[in-house]
Amino acid sequence: MGRFLMLVICVALGVFSWPTIKDFLHKKDYQESIHSLQSKINNLKQNATVIAGSDKVKQLLDQLGSDNSNQSKAETNQDKVSLETPTKHIFSVDNIELGDTKKDVEHRAGTPKRTSLNEYGENWNTYHQHYQQFFMAMYDKNNKVIGLYTNQNLISSTNGIKIGVTKQIVREKLGTPLTGIQKGFTIYQFDKKSDYDVFLVDGAYVTIFYDKYQQNRVTAIQLINKKVEQEKTGFYTKASTALKTGFEYQLFDLTNASRVVHHLPILSWDQHVQVTARDHSSDMAEHNYFDHNDLKGRSPFDRMQQDHITFLLAGENIAYGQLSSIFAHEGLMNSLGHRENILQKNYQYLGVGVAFNQEEQPFYTEDFYSK
Repeated sequence: MGRFLMLVICVALGVFSWPTIKDFLHKKDYQESIHSLQSKINNLKQNATVIAGSDKVKQLLDQLGSDNSNQSKAETNQDKVSLETPTKHIFSVDNIELGDTKKDVEHRAGTPKRTSLNEYGENWNTYHQHYQQFFMAMYDKNNKVIGLYTNQNLISSTNGIKIGVTKQIVREKLGTPLTGIQKGFTIYQFDKKSDYDVFLVDGAYVTIFYDKYQQNRVTAIQLINKKVEQEKTGFYTKASTALKTGFEYQLFDLTNASRVVHHLPILSWDQHVQVTARDHSSDMAEHNYFDHNDLKGRSPFDRMQQDHITFLLAGENIAYGQLSSIFAHEGLMNSLGHRENILQKNYQYLGVGVAFNQEEQPFYTEDFYSK
């Protein structure tokens, strides 16, 4: 589970005029995290830099945000989902509970929009209607639900916990959160300063994510069957092409689900800039550094230009060490500069690139742009 590791994220947001701004980011601090039988707490260090262009470009960006016929718009009036109180467990997502069948899920939500490998060696199946009513479900070999996630108003519970309630209320209802999880002889300890709580309740590990920019109110939930979590061996999942692709598409989907919550246009997947993003993640993983500027001194915008990507507005988020795209995304949303990149109304396109180093640690790069 991605909550075990420090969140190390950097962000760059660039608005370009003619000529292109060249000087961009200084080197970012980061702290590598470790795990052992002893208690080890992970720290968060992050930095953000913003560069703005000319007034003329800003006026054009305002026009992009207000009138862009080529960009899909999120509906501001979402269909209200009728949520029922769970009958078998404490929590449900879109009236779906752990242990329900895939047939039950698809009868309610239709077929998944995407199926991609996750850190448990299983697939996240993604359900939504143009990123509204967004949730992900994981199934075992018998097609029973063993994992759920949502960052939208689809949470129901027997104790009143739902999207928007405070951390204080969550802890009053569920008690003291876990400080760590033991697997065999290894203890993985959670960061005391993290923006989430983990509870072991009702045969499941329940992770409640909070939005620190909304008074630490519930913004998302992940439910993982206890047996599934305990069977996940090692700190990192063995790297593979399928896992890399899974993390990339999951991070893309999570970004659009968050944008819909904030009534923003949905981003289009861009295969061209995805190559740029993946190349940068691979370069960082291979050469053991973590920065927007690569070892040749090229900024994200230099790399985009060299890959023949034409843009008016561009930005980049990078993250390192999170065990899943869910925890990478939730961490980005709780860091102001990175949140602003994710929620930048004028962006049109996004490409996500992931790579793993020799220790199986993932590097994430998100490249955004408009033209």
